[in-house]
Amino acid sequence: MRVLAALIALLVTSEPLPVVSGFSRTVAETVGASGFSRTEPAPRPFQSPQRIISLIPAVTEMLFAIGAGPQVVAVSSFDRYPPEVEQLQRVGALIDPDVERILSLRPDLVAIFGSQTNLRAQLERAHIQVFAYTDEGLADIANTMRAIGIRVGRAQSGESAARDLEARIAAARKRVSGAVKPKTLIVFGREPLTLRGIYASGGLGFVHDMVEAAGGANVFGDIQRKAVQATTEQILARLPEVILELRSNPLAPETRRREIAAWRPLAALPAVRNTRVYILGDPRTVIPGPRIAEAIELIAETLHPEAFR
Repeated sequence: MRVLAALIALLVTSEPLPVVSGFSRTVAETVGASGFSRTEPAPRPFQSPQRIISLIPAVTEMLFAIGAGPQVVAVSSFDRYPPEVEQLQRVGALIDPDVERILSLRPDLVAIFGSQTNLRAQLERAHIQVFAYTDEGLADIANTMRAIGIRVGRAQSGESAARDLEARIAAARKRVSGAVKPKTLIVFGREPLTLRGIYASGGLGFVHDMVEAAGGANVFGDIQRKAVQATTEQILARLPEVILELRSNPLAPETRRREIAAWRPLAALPAVRNTRVYILGDPRTVIPGPRIAEAIELIAETLHPEAFR
């Protein structure tokens, strides 16, 4: 639940940022022409960081995926993958970074959210380089892998991992390309066992892009926001054919049954009437990292089982 709460906070508070010269703002701000933050000159000669702290689970997964895991000395409170992170120190996260602990670990690079402006200022005053991360959409995941690869001295590994990710996503798209896209309500948060406090995906962000790539048509795709706090009246008006709930952890069978049953009062919805309410308790679906292609495949099989027989 903590990962899901962090996702909701990030999607609700974040605003879209422009793409600069074919790269996401993450890439452009962090890499620039020299491979360093624009706010501090690059040291000469260039030295790859050897003590990295990541406050972002997605970036942590990327670092390990490109072979930079041995350089990571601490991670956020929410990191659970890969298993190696369980041995690392925890230094807070988006809303509660432990600055004192971060500084005590003597990092030479800290990956932070682009919205953590106060933390960025503190780190730069301490002459610590930052990698400012911003999630804008599915394409930015591969671009961020390229950027972090360049930044930590593993450009070739970052490029290879990014290309593999893009190829796998393209293959998933192709597999369901001929299928009719069901109108899908994508829920990533609500109060347990009720239809109160529903947060759904709007038409921006990796959650929307991921489901569209998997062959779904987001019922709130016309709303140009990452998150929509949806009422039952709004949901009834959209008539979703599928309700897809994304959660960070698996549910026990009885809990899953009760959570699906919570939708029964909206029996007028095709999704409820045709028993097409699904809860995917899988961290891959809520973390925009290198496992996102696996998440797309999982969602595609849920929406289009006939394509996987």
